[in-house]
Amino acid sequence: MTRYLLALSACVALAVPAAAKEVLIKWHGQSFFEIKTSAGTVLAIDPHDLEAYGKRQVKADVVLVTHFHIDHCNFAQITNPRAKVIYGLNNKNKLGGDRKSDEFANVDETFKDVKIKSLGSYHDDVEGMKRGKNTIFILEVDGLRIVHLGDLGHELTPSLAKKIGTPDVLMVPIGGSYTLNGAEAKKVVAQLKPRRYIVPMHYGTKVYNYLVGPDEFLEDQPEKLVKQFKNNELSIDPEAVPRKDALIAMLSYEEK
Repeated sequence: MTRYLLALSACVALAVPAAAKEVLIKWHGQSFFEIKTSAGTVLAIDPHDLEAYGKRQVKADVVLVTHFHIDHCNFAQITNPRAKVIYGLNNKNKLGGDRKSDEFANVDETFKDVKIKSLGSYHDDVEGMKRGKNTIFILEVDGLRIVHLGDLGHELTPSLAKKIGTPDVLMVPIGGSYTLNGAEAKKVVAQLKPRRYIVPMHYGTKVYNYLVGPDEFLEDQPEKLVKQFKNNELSIDPEAVPRKDALIAMLSYEEK
């Protein structure tokens, strides 16, 4: 009888399907993203404290900062005081430093289940002479390659595009003024050819109109490849077969 029960228990255990993996991405406006891996690790990228987007309480395990501008480097909404902070640029005075003194940090490390790498780029199209340096972060998590372009201000050189590789998810600024505009962003997307999702960021919205809106970027994009989300969450099954063409995920800044 004992053997029968043990065998039955084993069969039941084998019959229970494994829980599906999920990578959850939340957009908190501007270039501020929260990413939760299937193992539960929470990353925040470029946190801000812009009043227009309201208070966001993000219990991050690690915070990534692409450059030292106040709308990308404000920890007021990070609730974990022990969160590790990884800067894409080095400057002994951080936010208060002279931007001409910023140096590329060349990050290449693993935090829990996430591989984090940085590549140097610029905030303008004259190698940082106007607005300084910028970081591109590449994350390897759950088999996905997630790329955050920071405040990129120029098209990619062939060498830089090759180093970035092919993203599964590409977070790209489209609002112009301080970064790529819509037309330039489309060229960068064409250079990188993302597999799953293109997530526009750093653009003007109904509550924050200091940047250009998304119209230029969305112009001439096939309607079937643009999805307007009702909230700020994008759930990804990393084991799903990638789409034939990447979907443009227009996330809302409003929380679920």
